[in-house]
Amino acid sequence: MDAALKTQVLEFDQVKGSMTEDVDVVVVGTGCGGAVMAKELAKAGKSVLMIERGGFYLIERGDFDQREDDMFARIDGGRGLDASRTGQLALTYGSNVGGASVHYWADTWRTPKDRLEKWEREFGVIGHTEDELRPYFDRIEKDLNVHPAEDARLNTMNRLFEVGARAAGIGVERVMQARKGCVGSGYCMQGCSFDAKQSQLVTHLPEALAAGARIFADTQIDRVRMEQGRAVGVVGRFLDRATGHPSGHTLTVKAKVVIIAAGGFHSAPLLLRSGVTSASGQLGRNLMVNPCPQLFGLFDQDIVMWRNIPAGVGSRDLRLHRFEGGQYQEGGYLLYPNQLPPAMLAALLPGFGASHRKLMDNAHRLGSAIAWIDDQAGGSVSLDDELNPVWDYELQALDRLTVRDALKKEAAVLFHAGAKEVIIPDPPGTRLRGLDELTKIDAVDVTAIMYAAPHPSSMCRMGKDPATSVVDCDNQVHGVKGLYVCDPSVFPTAVSVDPSETIMAFSYLAAAKLLASWG
Repeated sequence: MDAALKTQVLEFDQVKGSMTEDVDVVVVGTGCGGAVMAKELAKAGKSVLMIERGGFYLIERGDFDQREDDMFARIDGGRGLDASRTGQLALTYGSNVGGASVHYWADTWRTPKDRLEKWEREFGVIGHTEDELRPYFDRIEKDLNVHPAEDARLNTMNRLFEVGARAAGIGVERVMQARKGCVGSGYCMQGCSFDAKQSQLVTHLPEALAAGARIFADTQIDRVRMEQGRAVGVVGRFLDRATGHPSGHTLTVKAKVVIIAAGGFHSAPLLLRSGVTSASGQLGRNLMVNPCPQLFGLFDQDIVMWRNIPAGVGSRDLRLHRFEGGQYQEGGYLLYPNQLPPAMLAALLPGFGASHRKLMDNAHRLGSAIAWIDDQAGGSVSLDDELNPVWDYELQALDRLTVRDALKKEAAVLFHAGAKEVIIPDPPGTRLRGLDELTKIDAVDVTAIMYAAPHPSSMCRMGKDPATSVVDCDNQVHGVKGLYVCDPSVFPTAVSVDPSETIMAFSYLAAAKLLASWG
């Protein structure tokens, strides 16, 4: 990032006392939604202040060192340790300038047309058709250099996945990537040490800063200030980055427009803390996360799955649920090769002591497949006595059936790819030794497995009717003037693909509508 732009970012060690700011727009969050909104509004001449709870990290300072322990602490929310109330979900979200785009895999998809049609038909989301979003999709894909994964970026796991999936009768395609100049280091989840991944940190945020926006990092917003049914700003506290605790200095921001883009896990809790109520009763409900079941295959050859990009190939063949006579048959997920660096792999493999050590001794020969479940039942968030969020989520009904089918398909892919044994990360560490043992998965307790929760959405769902939704189709909270939500919280359901491009497209549209109505 240009040196001049860095001076527009305030970090924890530069805060000398409590502060008050007066701006046109305050944006809480710097991920895909917040960065787009800030860029568009700043370029239109509005004074914009962005607030980020996490830190500001740059490759030129050596902040992205590819060490898992360091990077979890720097860029992952809760230092990678946050979980749902029962521990079934490992909450995966960004806590840094750039948000989750800094640690995501860079797979980038347009919103499926059928999903946009579902949102319009069932939830009253108007003005967001494929035709209306297409100009923004085109723009995003150009700006982020979105393209199919190149041959040189396919690691051994990608190539084996392609062989195994085709042998299992599952279609495979190249996955669209938001990368430029990728060197295939294999540490995408730790933030790109080469600025090749086209995250918000290297795309929209520099543009926002160049247009005059500012960023306050290491700053926690506690609530939205409201007067007579209108949002008039936010209040919060500056944090000590080393401890994550308040430094003792406060921040008060006066603003004409407040944009909440704190992410799918945190925007709804912020609104709840602020006393926002929803006539629909939907605020904080309908939490979807695309829970990720994954399996591990032991091969006779070296895999080293933590090299090169995570998912250069994948399958959308099973994205939609398939029913016959009202009974679930299969599908309802994306299927990808997996990529886990060694420490994360160690945390997810089953067992303890000698049995676990034996698995890790063969870590270089372990491959993996993973699925993104298009969950249907959903969860919720509430606030504890100290106003901290508590997330409730349990796999239920159709989602349990979907997980089992995904596990069977993953196992079939790994066996067809040459795996000698497949390991399920359930408490007993169930092992399969061939395709004829796939029925063992029917006895696996899928509620006892921990699932990554990478794509939170839907707790501030969008719709034209205040009786059934939280925000309107301009992203403004029903009943509160000047308060907008611009992140995956507004999606009525999960997107069914990686949501980053959808978040950006919806935010571009929201910015255009806001500017058109300004004043």
